[in-house]
Amino acid sequence: MSSKFDSYQKRRLQSSYFSVVISIALVLFMVGILGLILLKSTKVANIVKEQVVITLFLKDEVTQNQIDGFLKSILEESFTNKAIYTSKEQAAIIYSEEIGEDFLEFLGKNPLKNGIDLYLKAEFVNPEKMLELEQKYLENTFVTAVSYDKPLINLLTENIKRVSFWLLVASSFFGIIAIILINSSIRLTIYSKRFTIKTMQMVGATKSFIRKPFILTSIKLGMIGAFFALIGLAFVVYYIDKYIPSLAILEDLPTLVLLFLGIIFTSFAITLMSTFFATQRFLNLKTDELYY
Repeated sequence: MSSKFDSYQKRRLQSSYFSVVISIALVLFMVGILGLILLKSTKVANIVKEQVVITLFLKDEVTQNQIDGFLKSILEESFTNKAIYTSKEQAAIIYSEEIGEDFLEFLGKNPLKNGIDLYLKAEFVNPEKMLELEQKYLENTFVTAVSYDKPLINLLTENIKRVSFWLLVASSFFGIIAIILINSSIRLTIYSKRFTIKTMQMVGATKSFIRKPFILTSIKLGMIGAFFALIGLAFVVYYIDKYIPSLAILEDLPTLVLLFLGIIFTSFAITLMSTFFATQRFLNLKTDELYY
């Protein structure tokens, strides 16, 4: 009879552990997918921002040597992603190809200016910083005009802020759900052993001694759940990279490593804290309160 009961208890314990692992794996997988979206949305937003260009139109009297020196100084600036010089002759050819006719024959002269297309790093693409750059270069003796699409910059900044805000809200919401679900699964496992905890305490075991095996077991289950979540996430990353290669997910190894480490740390932290507080609760209960 005792053997059958022990076997039953063992199967029940294994089933409980299995449920905890599955719960942790599913929740962390969901959090990982959301984290991937959040991280890649930032990268996509940065790529879009770095396509924004400020054109510096140069005065006709500026010599080629001065232009070369000016271009070099721009390339050395902290805000510069890249800078491309376009002569007035090159600009005339490009414009003629766009309109489908040679406008120089009609005008008899080239009214265009030599220009430098300045592409900024993503963190500098916002209305305030671009206005500062406009004012800075308008004061330069080589520059006659500065041009960029101000309405586009304002719209781009507002939309990115809006999308980032809602992604942050969604991340926080699912993060809270993850904590609640994992915490509930672990608390149920600890609850099934509340009499064991109290028995150990009654025979003189210290609280830290009682907590230690429960914490180690929960962390182990958390790591197993995180392992399965990472496997699932790896498949998702592989197929996204296969069918949407423009995102270049597999090429962005630092982001993937950060995401995977974040999932592992999340699993460790939640299981550790949940087990600590769950065992502490039963350690502080009186014996007759264990039945409620």
